Amino acid sequence: MARIAVIGAGMGAMAAAARLAVAGHRVAVFERDATYGGAVRRLARDGFAFDTGPGLLHLPAVYRDLFLKTGREPLESCVDLSQVDPAARHVFADGTAFSLPNASRAGVLAALDEALGAGSGERWSDLVARARDAWDATRRPLLEEPLWQDWRVLGRDPYPAVRRRGLFGRGKGPTTATLAEVARRELADPRLIALLESHALAYGFDPRSAPASAVVLPYMEQTFGSWYPRGGMRALAEALYERCVARGVEFGFGAAVTGIVEKDGRAAGVELADGRVSEAEFVVAGVDPVRLVELCRGREPWGAEDVRPALGPGDRATARLTVCLALRGARPGDAAHRTVVHAADRTAELAGVFGDGYGLRTPCERPTVTVLRPDDPATRPDDAHEAVTLTATVAPPGPVDWSDGEALAADADRMTEAAEAAVPGLRERVLWREVLPPSDEALVPGPALAGREGRFLRPGNRTRIPGLYAVGGWSHPGGGPAHAGMSGAIVAGLIVNGDDWHGST
Repeated sequence: MARIAVIGAGMGAMAAAARLAVAGHRVAVFERDATYGGAVRRLARDGFAFDTGPGLLHLPAVYRDLFLKTGREPLESCVDLSQVDPAARHVFADGTAFSLPNASRAGVLAALDEALGAGSGERWSDLVARARDAWDATRRPLLEEPLWQDWRVLGRDPYPAVRRRGLFGRGKGPTTATLAEVARRELADPRLIALLESHALAYGFDPRSAPASAVVLPYMEQTFGSWYPRGGMRALAEALYERCVARGVEFGFGAAVTGIVEKDGRAAGVELADGRVSEAEFVVAGVDPVRLVELCRGREPWGAEDVRPALGPGDRATARLTVCLALRGARPGDAAHRTVVHAADRTAELAGVFGDGYGLRTPCERPTVTVLRPDDPATRPDDAHEAVTLTATVAPPGPVDWSDGEALAADADRMTEAAEAAVPGLRERVLWREVLPPSDEALVPGPALAGREGRFLRPGNRTRIPGLYAVGGWSHPGGGPAHAGMSGAIVAGLIVNGDDWHGST
């Protein structure tokens, strides 16, 4: 039985802690904030409750596996989890609107044909079929196994080259195109292009530079569905925290770690801000690469031949602007849980979020706005009110000054105006609102993607410092609740089975 110190209480860190505790280890979690869950947070006020991080769960099998392997109670006995149907409604500036059913390829095809014209559904379905090929080719190395030592093989994009008409036919090798190029070439219709690119934007990826393999993002959602826990995503974090406590994991909140202790060349514990030292045989760090280097006192946790943590604008390219709206009036029974109101000018939006190629970022007047309005009594004081959350992917602090209160309020006003396409009469129903500006904690880490010479991979869970492991969205296999949960499973597997462990079978 080893003593294990876990830095941070995010979803990946808690997933690792629960698995390690069940394996018989003594696990202590040190969280500098007052609560757990990382980015999975909740704003509660006057009987209203809002998710201020991820609003839906994809790949629920990750947490089903976690709960089964850390106790006899399955996930659904701890969390009231239900599929969201339709998965999303999409609204465009030209007035086009359609709803896509949850986890139904045939239903999606029919909905797109009806809204966009015959053949539209088939074009989308063909792209998703190629996305399945990319998924099958990289699922294990990108999601279920520690990052390969020869990680450069993942720098090749698994998305298959598209068959072209004419003398040369279809190329035999994988594509080197970006997601935007694939969208233009294979989808043609600007609304289908926006549909595809909106999945990348939601994860903080610029479709103009993201690899074609990013098509796995809509594939995952369409294939495995979108799920919502009653009480919001925070209910999932609460259930995971309670599972950790039940398995003997100790938590210290308000316990900031200031350094990683090394002894005889390996991690041997953590130093805390109050001067205490907690000794451990293993240290699991659920922090971003910048902070991990600081905790190692400048010693590089990854070698020159490893995946290099992108410490510049590449990994800190986007953040999320959130507007929480408390509304008077009941939620209509036929309202969609999630509506994506697409930007009128996507070129201007991408330039505002990621830059125009010359380093300039001018905030888009009408960004793509995701509107979440769950049919959940736990989010509202009574059935005569409704809780609605608006989110938009935006440039991070630095390129944009989000401390300007007037500018922030104007952005929130524009988001609310755009959201009226999903909630008619929205502005007249607002009792109050909370605007949550982008911050360092709201930066968006995306999942790992193959292609582009490995630029969209995450640093490996194993570090060059023996006994020190990285977990969570900023490490392999990347961000989002499901991917963070997978990182916890990988780290636990490495500690329990040894660094030569190659993943589950």
